[in-house]
Amino acid sequence: MKYRRLGRTGMKVSVVGVGTWQFGGEWGLTYTQEEADAVLTRAKEAGINLIDTAECYGDHLSERLIGGFLQKDRREDWIVATKFGHHFNQLFDRDQRWSAADVKAQLEESLRSLRTDYIDLYQFHSGSDEVFDNDDLWTMLDKEVQAGKIRHLGISIGSNDNLHQTAASTKLGSSAIQVVYNRLDRAPEKRVFPSCIEQDLGVLARVPLASGYLSGKYKPDAVFGETDVRHRHDAEQRRAKLEEVEAIRRNEVPEGMDMAVWALAWCLKHDAVTTVIPGCKTPEQVDANAAAARYVSDQHPQAWKETRDS
Repeated sequence: MKYRRLGRTGMKVSVVGVGTWQFGGEWGLTYTQEEADAVLTRAKEAGINLIDTAECYGDHLSERLIGGFLQKDRREDWIVATKFGHHFNQLFDRDQRWSAADVKAQLEESLRSLRTDYIDLYQFHSGSDEVFDNDDLWTMLDKEVQAGKIRHLGISIGSNDNLHQTAASTKLGSSAIQVVYNRLDRAPEKRVFPSCIEQDLGVLARVPLASGYLSGKYKPDAVFGETDVRHRHDAEQRRAKLEEVEAIRRNEVPEGMDMAVWALAWCLKHDAVTTVIPGCKTPEQVDANAAAARYVSDQHPQAWKETRDS
């Protein structure tokens, strides 16, 4: 596994992490502690050291499963990133909770759920600019950093072109940006990534497989169940994306190369990107995702056809 410095945090993170939205039950599966342990154990065996989760993945459910694992493992071996700003009511239904008092309460619940006394990266979770521009919120968070409950702050931007929040990172003490980035969605390349490079911010690329569409598993007529968040995607847009994936497979992915591995490594080729955080439903998916790390070098030039200027 390869590692990179996560911007000004100085933390060394694996170039492939583990996204854990699936542990919250919105990707068509429910997890026992044993099943979650199996995914995270395999991740550690593969050299992965970054877990990304959130308060609203099943009302701290994902965090509790991670906490159950961490209690049996070495906490210091992991970089744990979670988020704040929402309250889970039921599948696909959340409340917005952005006041300083609400977020402080969320932080305490996240610490309890994760069974830890500190969070490595605590991220503003895809909120509007209006709730972002709240001095009381950031003053409270800075105090929690000083108290040692938070090691570093980050911003998970909701819009891939949100320069307002990205540009404010250094001033607010944020050291990392999380953003949707993949071969189907390259919007961050225009303004967000240049700002991240200028500020020396770490970048966590979420949804690097485009909600699984870039895994190569699905045809344009794919149908998803009601407990899978993808059933909420517009049907025509989903079909168009899957048709584009077919074209990418034909024209860009080398013959014999797994498309998911190619798609993750494609993200990591951008100079701004520190790590990708694909969701891993099974230990086997962990292995497949981790395989992308070995392609992030000049040793595999045959795996790349230049597409960034297209």
